[in-house]
Amino acid sequence: MRKILGLIYVFLLLFLLITLTSCSNYGQGDIQKVGMLVENSINDQTWGNKGYKGLVEIKDELNVDVYFKEDIKTQQEVNRAVEQFSAKGVNLIFGHSNIYGKMFEKISDSYPNIHFVYFNGGYYADNLTSLNFSSHAMGFFGGMVAGKMTKTNQVGIIAAYEWQPEIEGFYEGVNYQNPNANVQMDFVNSWDNSKRASELFEKMNKQNVDVFYPAGDSFSIRIINQAKEAGKYAIGFVSDQIGLGKSTVLTSTVQQVDNLYLLAAKQFNEGELEGGVFTYDFNDGVITMGEFSPEVPNSFKMKLEGAIERYKETGLLPNES
Repeated sequence: MRKILGLIYVFLLLFLLITLTSCSNYGQGDIQKVGMLVENSINDQTWGNKGYKGLVEIKDELNVDVYFKEDIKTQQEVNRAVEQFSAKGVNLIFGHSNIYGKMFEKISDSYPNIHFVYFNGGYYADNLTSLNFSSHAMGFFGGMVAGKMTKTNQVGIIAAYEWQPEIEGFYEGVNYQNPNANVQMDFVNSWDNSKRASELFEKMNKQNVDVFYPAGDSFSIRIINQAKEAGKYAIGFVSDQIGLGKSTVLTSTVQQVDNLYLLAAKQFNEGELEGGVFTYDFNDGVITMGEFSPEVPNSFKMKLEGAIERYKETGLLPNES
C-alpha cells in the first residue's frame, strides 16, 4: 500500500510540475491562437486588407487558428472582443490601429496570459507592444518623385490627419527635388471619409494640381481613380497601387504591414516579443517604394534608388547629407 501511495505522490508531483511549467510559459511564447481587431474593414484594399493578409500569413506559417473582428472602435467593444478571444484560447491579439494602444493598456493587467500588439503609438506594458513605422522617409522619397514629375509645379496632399509623419516628409521631398513647386495640402480628419477626400481632389484639380498624394486608408484608391480620369498623376499609399494604372501611379509609399505582423508573431512564438515601443524603417524590409511607372525616367529612378540605399547606410535623407 505504501508503494502505491508513493507512486501516486510521485505522479501528482510530476503533474503539478508540468502544469506549472505550462502556465509559466503561456503568453511568453508558443502561440495558441491569434486574434485581430480592425477599426474599420478588412476589405478597404489598403490598410485593413494588409492587416488581414498578415493574419492569414500567421495562420499559414505558424499553423494556428486566427480570428478577427471588424468595426471595433470603443473601449466597450474592445473589452467585449478581448473577452471573447480569451474564451477561445487566444494568447496574441493585434489591434490594427493606433486607437487600440490606450484601450489595451487599460485592460492588459487583467489578461496577463495575452500579449497585445498595436500600431503607431506610445503606450506599452509588459504584455503590450507598439509597432511603429518610421514613415517620414518614405514620404520624403515619394515627394521627390512628385517634385520631379509635376509639370504645373502644383502638388497636392490629401491626407487623413495632419500628424501623419509621411506628410511632412513628402512636403520636404517635393521642395528638395523641385524648389519651384508649390505643395497644397488639406486633411480629411478621418481615415475613411471618401466623400470629403473626393471634394478636396476636385478643389485641387481646379487649382492646377497635377500630382496627388492621397494618404488615407479607405480613400486613396478613389482619389487615384479620379486622378486617372483627369489625366493626372498620383503616388500610391500603404499598398503598391501600380495596378490602378501604370500611367497614373508614379510609385507608391509601401508599408509591409503583413510582414511586420508575421515577424512579431514569430518573435512571440519564440518567447522573444517584449513589451515596449519599437520602430521599423527601410532597413527592416517593412517599408519600401512600390513599382515605378514607365513615366518616371530611368535616370531619376536610379538616382532615387541610390538615395534610398544611402539612407539605409547612413540614416540621412538627401536634404540632411
